[in-house]
Amino acid sequence: MPQGNRASRDTVEKVLRLECSTGFLDSAVTCGLEAFIGQHLPAASSIVGGYGKAGPDERRRTVDALLSFLETGVAAVQDAVERSDALDRPITSLQGVGEKRATALRSLGIRTVEDLILYLPRRLEDRSRFSRIGDLCTGEEASVRGEILVIDRRRAGRGMTIVKAALGDGSGFLYAVWFNQPWIADQLRKGDWIDIFGRAERSRGELQMRSPVWEAAEAGSEIGRLVPVYPAAEGVSDRLIRSLIDRHLDDILEEVSEILPASVREENAVSPKREAIAAIHRPSDPAGFEQARRSLAFEELFLLQLGLLGVAREEAGIARSGTGELVDSFLAQLPFTLTKAQRAAFREIEGDLARPIRMMRLLQGDVGSGKTLVALVAALCVIDGGSQVAFMVPTEILADQHAVTIGGLLEGFPVRVGHLTGATKEKEEVTEAIRTGETDLVIGTHALIQQPVAFADLGLVIIDEQHRFGVVQRSAIEEKGEKIDLLVMSATPIPRTIALTLYGEFDISTLDELPAGERDIDTRWVPGSGREEVYEEVGRFLSEGRKGYVVLPLIEESEKVDAGAAVQVAEELAARFPDVEVGLLHGRLSSAERADAMERFLRGDVKLLVATTVIEVGIDVQDADFIVIEHADRFGLSQLHQLRGRIGRSGQKGVCIAIAEAKTEEAKQRLAAFTENDDGFAIAEEDLWIRGPGDLLGTHQHGFLTQLRAVNLIEDLDLMSRARAVARRVHEDDDAKGYSAEVDRRFGELLKWLRV
Repeated sequence: MPQGNRASRDTVEKVLRLECSTGFLDSAVTCGLEAFIGQHLPAASSIVGGYGKAGPDERRRTVDALLSFLETGVAAVQDAVERSDALDRPITSLQGVGEKRATALRSLGIRTVEDLILYLPRRLEDRSRFSRIGDLCTGEEASVRGEILVIDRRRAGRGMTIVKAALGDGSGFLYAVWFNQPWIADQLRKGDWIDIFGRAERSRGELQMRSPVWEAAEAGSEIGRLVPVYPAAEGVSDRLIRSLIDRHLDDILEEVSEILPASVREENAVSPKREAIAAIHRPSDPAGFEQARRSLAFEELFLLQLGLLGVAREEAGIARSGTGELVDSFLAQLPFTLTKAQRAAFREIEGDLARPIRMMRLLQGDVGSGKTLVALVAALCVIDGGSQVAFMVPTEILADQHAVTIGGLLEGFPVRVGHLTGATKEKEEVTEAIRTGETDLVIGTHALIQQPVAFADLGLVIIDEQHRFGVVQRSAIEEKGEKIDLLVMSATPIPRTIALTLYGEFDISTLDELPAGERDIDTRWVPGSGREEVYEEVGRFLSEGRKGYVVLPLIEESEKVDAGAAVQVAEELAARFPDVEVGLLHGRLSSAERADAMERFLRGDVKLLVATTVIEVGIDVQDADFIVIEHADRFGLSQLHQLRGRIGRSGQKGVCIAIAEAKTEEAKQRLAAFTENDDGFAIAEEDLWIRGPGDLLGTHQHGFLTQLRAVNLIEDLDLMSRARAVARRVHEDDDAKGYSAEVDRRFGELLKWLRV
């Protein structure tokens, strides 16, 4: 240790001993112990925070903690920079990782040495229990030790090679089968004993394990123990990741620094970081594996919440609510009353708008829960106060429909409504009216954030289907005014853990009631072989005078392909149902053509509308009561739920038929969950279980959820709450600076986009 640092440590220790001898009166140094430590030992600032106001017992514990920190913490802090540099080394610095392998590892997000040891297993597989072959049951996963009796390698159709080994252990015979791995035949020898792990199956009278894990008997590397299973990719097998981690773990752990103070770890049952990393990669039992995961998850959540609190400090704003007369008169003329949930949400928003603090609020609710009406009432509150409102939506179709619907609701009220999209012909006139303040409420797409658009006094921005906008777009619209209030809406309900994680800077209002009551939608999944019967049923619906949709997925990232498929299906259905008019709606139509198609469908001239996913959100046709979703396996679960939300909007019984050939297990789970659940929050939970949080709500635009390596967003609500409480305490005590470097290192690139 350099002499200057040694002198500083000695000085700190002398001051602490003097503080002990004087009875913890905060008199050892004239500036006070807290200020002294902040100057001479800033790494320990979080320990001594609030010392001047603390009682004798708390002061004594603080001094003890500081003395302990001197013994162990100073060296750790001084080494932290070197350690973080060591952990930031490229993965190619490790033995056994060349450039080709490093490229494959980067596809999994493993770029540095730290990325490798924080690449965590998704589950634990118990390969420790060996079964006798004669005791195996079909469908059972088990480890087996047997003697190789016969080895066969043969070619099958389409260039496939099959290796088949017969094993015996005195209790029976088992066939291990590998596909397109011809080299395995060269590694096996008749008479050798090997261990294999897999699922027992019956095929043509034989007991088999297909593509089992195998190794020499008693090797104990892959079989005969609890094995962590890692997400893999092409060129990077689960086994390779496990081998790399096991080979380098001990050396890398030496570079890992503890982040959380011992007091926080003890209070929240969190294991030391090195111990947790070791336990999750080399588990001794399932309980220890889960304890390790939760310990690492707590640290992640604590650092993220601390970062969110850092960008979420209340900003000065402008009190924008008016007299309330405009809102009262609007609500009085509605032919219905708001639901209890809508009234509660508006009271929360109204309270925000009345304060001279910037509103940052998320309004979430299931399909048809009435978010748009709540947002409109909020807009009237701001307009009554003399400011303008911008209502931004993701598609021109939705902007067109909102303009018509909201314009109709506001007819007779002193509110001037504007409409601006990329297809607006009178752009100059509309833009000028916005600039001069002649427009009170403007509804539009991303055209609202274009450079020529300026507002006279923009007070509130409402963003519908916010996950379709990137944070840069959100920031651009916020820059159109001063201290703008922000209301973002999502029709995809968010599990509370995600809401707390992804929207840490927002207050949250939830609509959990449907104005028309619970919907009665018969949802069915039909394989492709049943398509003819489906359209026979559609014919019966049409003959009864009912109307509905046939929806096609975006097959490729090309509007041309998308439109072509829609046109073809529309022509086929028009020929099949010559007595009804079949409409067409897709992204390649002009704004006028789309408006005409929707108007004819609304009026009932068109009874069957063939559409792409442009109808996914916001389309409000009250009397549509059936929908057929073609190739439903290509849609996400939440997207399927949104499409189902286009029917039964007046509370009438509806029919939703998903046609799909589900070829993957995930697709089967997704379609089964869709038919079994009609509640948006349940759908969101199922979506998490099936595919994880990666793309939920378009989170690739934020990146938070993909940065959380250990967190289970379904099961860790208790951890989230505790980590948030600890982070808030640290933040309020002004101790966050001790963690700022680590917060910035882990989440800095993401957090910086939250506030511009």
